[in-house]
Amino acid sequence: MKYIGIIPARYASTRFPGKPLELLGGKPMIQRVYEQVAGILDEAYVATDDERIEATVKSFGGKVVMTSTHHRSGTDRCYEAYTKVGQGYDVVVNIQGDEPFIQPEQLYAVKACFNDEKTQIATLVKPFTPSDGIDALFNPNSPKVVVDKDMHALYFSRSVIPYLRNYPREEWLSRHVYYKHIGLYAYRAEILKEITALPQSELELAESLEQLRWLENGYTIKVGISQVETIGIDTPEDLVKAEEFLKKHVG
Repeated sequence: MKYIGIIPARYASTRFPGKPLELLGGKPMIQRVYEQVAGILDEAYVATDDERIEATVKSFGGKVVMTSTHHRSGTDRCYEAYTKVGQGYDVVVNIQGDEPFIQPEQLYAVKACFNDEKTQIATLVKPFTPSDGIDALFNPNSPKVVVDKDMHALYFSRSVIPYLRNYPREEWLSRHVYYKHIGLYAYRAEILKEITALPQSELELAESLEQLRWLENGYTIKVGISQVETIGIDTPEDLVKAEEFLKKHVG
């Protein structure tokens, strides 16, 4: 099977405008994401609607495709980019443009989900540990995932699920394995076409999580497990934490 990686990146972020071009360890964030992906998948492109991002990607030798300014989600932008550059690929991997610490082993883990020919969509989770602390578990910006016995997603939520009725919250992390969602998706090409044609769903609008649209419409999401910690960057404060993480773990 052939895999193409698409990295959606837009300039006009509500919480952090210009985020893909912010420097992290002396490099634009989008460059760090691209370099983590290139070479692991058969092909990689940044998909953007902004000429500044396009110019930056070209400046470091990356591949980039321009897309519409009207997309509702990164998945929609990913599909447009695929239609322009992705013929001949079986699986499209959607890598968040604000995940500069995505690791090769995580890409291998999501690819491995397609060893099962029934897999339509795949994503990753990381188990929360007691050392993460209860605040990390209750952070609404870090969606949680419940899975079935075959590691298919049952539900994603910004709330903590499941609720451990018989234990105080301080014990939840030691009493149950909670899964943190890692924002990495992969789709069979024909499934990507189908899900981008779906209207937004009630659950998606309620939680602001587009993957709920797919579940609500009967699609299955295979879940791989990663033990690697990543830092998504949503705000300028997150960028400061990422700089500290980079110095500590990457050098």
